[in-house]
Amino acid sequence: MSDLGSEEFEEEAENDLGEYEGERNAAGERHGHGRARLPNGDTYEGEYANGLRNGRGTYRFKNGARYIGEFFENKKHGQGIFMYPDGSKYEDLSPSPYTKWNTVSRTTVRCGRTSGAGEWVADQRHGNGIYYYVNGDTYTGEWLSHYRHGQGTYLYAETGSKYVGGWVNGQQEGAAELIHLKHRYQGKFVNGNPIGRGKYVFDIGCEQHGEYTHLDQDKGEEEEEEESVSIIPKWKAKNITKLTLWTPGVEKPPPPEEPLAAEEMPATAVTEEPPAEEPVEVGEPPAEATEPIEELSSLKEGEEEEEGGKDDQVDQVNTSLEEKEEESKESEEAETNKEE
Repeated sequence: MSDLGSEEFEEEAENDLGEYEGERNAAGERHGHGRARLPNGDTYEGEYANGLRNGRGTYRFKNGARYIGEFFENKKHGQGIFMYPDGSKYEDLSPSPYTKWNTVSRTTVRCGRTSGAGEWVADQRHGNGIYYYVNGDTYTGEWLSHYRHGQGTYLYAETGSKYVGGWVNGQQEGAAELIHLKHRYQGKFVNGNPIGRGKYVFDIGCEQHGEYTHLDQDKGEEEEEEESVSIIPKWKAKNITKLTLWTPGVEKPPPPEEPLAAEEMPATAVTEEPPAEEPVEVGEPPAEATEPIEELSSLKEGEEEEEGGKDDQVDQVNTSLEEKEEESKESEEAETNKEE
């Protein structure tokens, strides 16, 4: 991200400005639309106001860089796309409105979005924009005085990992989420390194909670000598829990807890035994079996009625047989009496 400032040459005299072709005001100053070639070889085509680049225009550097956007008093200010000579590019992909300098009231006002243009203030990236780096990495988010500052997302092209969170003066700082292929880390960052409490979220459905600490620096070095020492964060795991959603700034109710499958449980996770079923006393059916039991009782009552009816029929048959036997005996006694 080299800073190019060759457009800052003053345009005070006609002889010092190379060539100019375009409109002028009554005082002879460049005013309106025009094309100019600067003494250093750069060119500009666009709007002028009172001798200065003011409004929309295209500035081409002789080294191959190019800026297309808005100017105010010879400086990039407002919405604009910058294509650097190394192949990197700065532009805007957010649908939000942008700021623009009002030349009449000399104040910054909110305006509609210019497609594909990042925000600039006084020749510096300032506001919302996306930067495409030469190695394929991209940063999308807020800028302040040429630095990544505020909320933003940095995508690492080589690994596919993504940092989503806070930035301060170009460094990763604040609450953030570092997303990898099959897991992610959620916690706090300071000077580009994780620190303090956080958690790793795994795609298998569990979380590992812990804390990041930084290794102590060697105390043998003198305090006056300030040398850049690489800080190595050290992770200390504490416990493993079920998966919970993490949405910064948006509160959502947690999902219903579901038991983890045996094959999905990590090796370090502690499995809980299912609660033992309450014993059911003999002759006392469980609650869910009341309806079948009532049906069975009704069937049994029907069977008892049928059996009672059968017993009555048997009694009737027995009484009829006894009556017939008595009648036969009486007839036999009557015949014997007649013979005598």
